[in-house]
Amino acid sequence: MTERTAGPVRGVTDHAAKGPDRPAIIFGDTTRTYGQLEERSLHLASLLARRGAGPGHPVAAVLPNGVEFFEVATAASMVDAPFLPVNWHLRADELAFILADAEVAVVVGHRSIAAELGPAADQLGLSPLVVGVDYEDELAAAPPLPDGDSGGSPELMFYTSGTTARPKGVVHGVLADRAGRARGMEGQVALWGWSEDDVYVMSGPAYHASHLGWSLCALYVGATTVIIEQFDARSWLGEVERHRGTRTFMVPAHFIRILEIPEAERASLDVSTLALVVHAAAPCPVAVKHRMMEAFPHTEIHELYGASEGGATKISPDEWRAKPGSVGRPWPGVEIRILDEEGSPVATGEAGLVYIRPAGTLRFRYRNDDAATDRAWRDDAFTVGDIGYLDTDGYLFITDRVSDMVLWGGVNIAPREIEEVLFQHPAVVDCAVFGVPDERDGERVEAVVQLRQPVDTDELAQFVADRLAKYKVPRHIEIVDELPRDPNGKVRKRQLGQARASRAG
Repeated sequence: MTERTAGPVRGVTDHAAKGPDRPAIIFGDTTRTYGQLEERSLHLASLLARRGAGPGHPVAAVLPNGVEFFEVATAASMVDAPFLPVNWHLRADELAFILADAEVAVVVGHRSIAAELGPAADQLGLSPLVVGVDYEDELAAAPPLPDGDSGGSPELMFYTSGTTARPKGVVHGVLADRAGRARGMEGQVALWGWSEDDVYVMSGPAYHASHLGWSLCALYVGATTVIIEQFDARSWLGEVERHRGTRTFMVPAHFIRILEIPEAERASLDVSTLALVVHAAAPCPVAVKHRMMEAFPHTEIHELYGASEGGATKISPDEWRAKPGSVGRPWPGVEIRILDEEGSPVATGEAGLVYIRPAGTLRFRYRNDDAATDRAWRDDAFTVGDIGYLDTDGYLFITDRVSDMVLWGGVNIAPREIEEVLFQHPAVVDCAVFGVPDERDGERVEAVVQLRQPVDTDELAQFVADRLAKYKVPRHIEIVDELPRDPNGKVRKRQLGQARASRAG
């Protein structure tokens, strides 16, 4: 076992030794204690190693929320293999691209998605472990990994949607070693005041960077994570009451759904233990946040701004009340710069492209895409394409974004990926996909299409659904004679989105 230096107890292996009966993961009626999580992960780790997982050879989890997700993450850490969480809603070709681009050594999937996972794995010559099929038998047959140690947390790989037709892998080089990951985790523990007494109630999918990151923080400090199958406002509040939840991470769409529950019904639930809610991933309407603060007076509702590429700012409830609409000031060691198109700083209060200079030596790259990496970085700071300004007190306000990204319930959707599919339809001459404001989900995906021959819009939607994940299918498709373009030939997507929003309103 890896030698430990003096300090707080951190990570699954150490917490299993200190308090093996403490609950680590709760999912419905299933509880995995730290001792059980450690024991099962040791068996899985030897199985992963036998299949080729290890340093530089990732393990992918294509799994819905469940205890197995965290067994895979812990086992990957034990063999020092990068851990890649993958959106399990993706179709076969989407999955195959990510698994191939990441050069995945082992895939763990679920029986419910065998129709997509099987063909994806076949394309790459992989034989996945499948929960609900052979996972338990393989686990039972594998010996435990000798002297296995989970360390603090796994090395994470994420694929993020961008302006390109394919997602990009985000690689944080400094987090590839255990010492670097420990420093990052300790920073998060200090930033949000984590303790082993916390009960984190998950509100979203484990494959999402923020929901996973918070779950791993809970395991790092010895706290308990309560997993939900999928978010439903009533059942989620019930889980907080049942397990005396103390903290969660959310997106504004969760706020809206909670606030739709009648006030009297919400008041009948005892969620007074919920001390901290942190939200991010999409803009939160000021009125919605005010209502959420009023509905949960005993809960501190903080906000952060960042991306898979790196964190940037945070704002407390009191700060936000003084500066509504702001996403806060930088994390310790982080610097925010507002630059014009030429890379020169703009005046205070003037909008420009938001650049983030990470703390210390943190620097990411996009896997197999040097051009995208170069576009993101300017000297020692990067941008994800947001427009904003800093006020005289150094608070950041996000006002717009350069990219056409659609933010649906906190999930990034790349319009170009959907356009590429529509262009494959023989009837489509031209098309544009864009986001339209949506009261419940932030934005929804819509499309306009120019045709060379008549075709029903339902057929076009099904054409997309057959090739991409369901949440990427345009909610509305409009057929037009010609798409509006500027003199340079660029589609005026903002004009299309505004026109559609005006008609819908």
